[in-house]
Formats: sequence, structure tokens, C-alpha cells
Amino acid sequence: MLPPHRHGSPLEDPLSLSVLPENADWGGRIAYLDRDGVLNRWKENYVNSPDDVELILGAGKAITSLRRMGFRICVVTNQSPIGRGLWGHEVLAQINEKLQDSLLEEDQGAEIDMILYSPYSPSEGSWSRKPNPGMLEAVRQIVDNAHRFPGKPNNLSYGDDWIDRPDESGSILIGDRKSDMIAAERFGVKGILCDPESGISGVIDQILSAKEG
Repeated sequence: MLPPHRHGSPLEDPLSLSVLPENADWGGRIAYLDRDGVLNRWKENYVNSPDDVELILGAGKAITSLRRMGFRICVVTNQSPIGRGLWGHEVLAQINEKLQDSLLEEDQGAEIDMILYSPYSPSEGSWSRKPNPGMLEAVRQIVDNAHRFPGKPNNLSYGDDWIDRPDESGSILIGDRKSDMIAAERFGVKGILCDPESGISGVIDQILSAKEG
């Protein structure tokens, strides 16, 4: 199946979640976020090192706003340079850490709960590579398990093997590509297409007003 990879931990390890702002209760909503073109600038020849990470202005503040609304924040990103042999998992780990540091520098509330990535090239046909929904399936199960069974390891199912699926009507996926929107549709979550120049900050007002309404 070629499962997704998790930044900093094996998929099976329990996820430790930080407290939401103002000790808000979690109602089951997750903001699934693409990375490049949503949080940081997309690069034509990939983001290849921490030095290439250029935060899109307002991304940190947008994440904090979502967390105040009770969303868990999870990044789901295709990273085929690994599968193409351009660089390895340790380089990606450094890039992801730089991204999290940059978000927190902009706004101290901009915590990411988890980053999942698909390291496979398109030719490998992985279920976890968008436009397939495998990363989203894994995120939901890991976050749910962290709330329901703290400290317990994850036992994940994918595709037709995952039969006890929760309602995703309150969750969102924000991406800058058609593949993101297809993944959202296949998973059953609302997809929001953003402009890669403005990223998440360009659609946050739309999200906030929709939830308030």
C-alpha cells in the first residue's frame, strides 16, 4: 500500500496533542493543510533545504485562528524528491522543523499537531500520494486515537479496509492544486483551493465567516 510517513515518529506511535487555545473542547474538526503554496512559498525545483523555506505572510496567524476555532492542524504533503532520489528523509525533517519554527516566530499559537508526507514518486502509485486520500485517512485515525485512547499505539486501516469512518463535514482541506481538491473529494472533506501567492492567509477570512455563519 506504501503508507505515508510521519514527521518525527513512526505512524504507529501515539500522538501527544497540545491543549487548544482557551482550553477549548475538540469537536472533531481537522484542518488538513497542504504545505508548499499554502504555508510556505512553492518552488519550481522543490524546497530542497531549510534555507529554501520562505513562509507565506500570515500563515502563522491563520493557523492560530483555526486552532482558536477548535481545529486540529495537520499537514499532508507529497514529497516525491525522496522517491526520486534527490534527497532523503533527514533533509525533509530539517525542512519541516524550519517551517514549524517560522510559523511560531510569526505567531506563538501556530502549532502544527502532526505532519504526514508521501515520499513516493508518481510512478509508484501509492495510496498515500495525493490525489489519493491515504494521508487524510491516516491523519483522522491518529488524531481520533490520540483523543480517545491517549498513549495507545495506532493500528491504521486504509481504503475499503477502513469501515468505521467518522463524519468529516466539519473539517476542511486547504490546498493550492487540483490534486488536493481531488483528494478532499475522495475522502469526503470540504476542499478549499487557495492562491499559492497568498496561501492559507488568502482564504482564512472565508473560512472564519463560513464557520461564524
